[in-house]
Amino acid sequence: MTRRTVRIAMNGVTGRMGYRQHLVRSLLAIRDQGGLDLGDGDTLWPEPVLVGRREPVLRALAERHGLARWSTDLDAVLADDSPDGRVDIYFDAQITSARVPALQRAIAAGKHIYTEKPTAPDLSSALELARLATAAGVRHGVVQDKIFLPGLLKLKRLITGGFFGDILSVRGEFGYWVFEGDWQAAQRPSWNYRAEDGGGITVDMFPHWEYVLHELFGRVTSVNAHVTTHIPRRWDERGKPYAATADDSAYAVFELDSGAVAQINSSWAVRVMRDELLEFQVDGTHGSAVAGLRHCRVQHRSATPKPVWNPDLPATESFREQWQEVPDNTEFENGFKAQWALFLRHVVLGEPYGWDLMAGARGVQLAELGLRSSQEGRRLSVPELEP
Repeated sequence: MTRRTVRIAMNGVTGRMGYRQHLVRSLLAIRDQGGLDLGDGDTLWPEPVLVGRREPVLRALAERHGLARWSTDLDAVLADDSPDGRVDIYFDAQITSARVPALQRAIAAGKHIYTEKPTAPDLSSALELARLATAAGVRHGVVQDKIFLPGLLKLKRLITGGFFGDILSVRGEFGYWVFEGDWQAAQRPSWNYRAEDGGGITVDMFPHWEYVLHELFGRVTSVNAHVTTHIPRRWDERGKPYAATADDSAYAVFELDSGAVAQINSSWAVRVMRDELLEFQVDGTHGSAVAGLRHCRVQHRSATPKPVWNPDLPATESFREQWQEVPDNTEFENGFKAQWALFLRHVVLGEPYGWDLMAGARGVQLAELGLRSSQEGRRLSVPELEP
């Protein structure tokens, strides 16, 4: 058995998502299991090279996890062509405003690209990145973690098995209350609420909704959105007040090429009265399902009760008890780790991989059109993108 080392420059691992999901729960988890079995007697061994701006934090993370290399100089990492230093993949989990120039430099250096979304602050930049990477001949992928969640994998299983019949509608609810930061610390970084830094729930979540809808139900053909900032004043990590210049809530209706309609509410200013922070209800002619991050419940047409509307009498039915839990039937991995494994196999073995920078550009396009729809107060078509 041969161990094949793949070095990955990881930029942005000092942030919450970059550290927890991508470093610890993905690449280090793959190392903890002995590497990634490539199925030919070889094992792929990911070797992270930590990159960022804060030297003490990078050093502490490297020491904590037994990693040999870290740097505050991205250009030096990309330029290192020594046998023991050359990185194969550049990964980006920085704030959105810093992402495009870093990805451009990595592409120019001939590195394969794996990046968080949104891939760029605007569609033209996102398309340019996709075209640069394709022209450079490097492999490229975009994190699209939601479709690897257990709840949505179960939903995909139902769709593939024909459970729904004709799918009529999708209703999504996402969000939770993010504290303002004055009397309780906020759960999200302050840059998320500054448009000038690439913040806003529309640019954050619409790329997610694009690939979820695209993968499961059909291509989005139109969007009608209302975007707003419910909490205009927040407090940053140092306890200083600031104006929230980015939106914290977005309410949208999407038409799909399948004929289904999707309504999705996204908000960081909503208190949770549902089983999970993200839930989708899918209604079809033969059955319905409610899927969250982990759970999925169904109600087939043969077991659908016949409620009678009578506001003068209290409801006597327990509607939640009328749904059936979909069994796991398999062991689900962390969604970020699962997609990392697929991308690493794509880079090393050339296996098919569909979630590339052009897919990322579709997400940027939908966010851009969603913001414009809200500004103009009208429904906008979503044209297909040309590579």
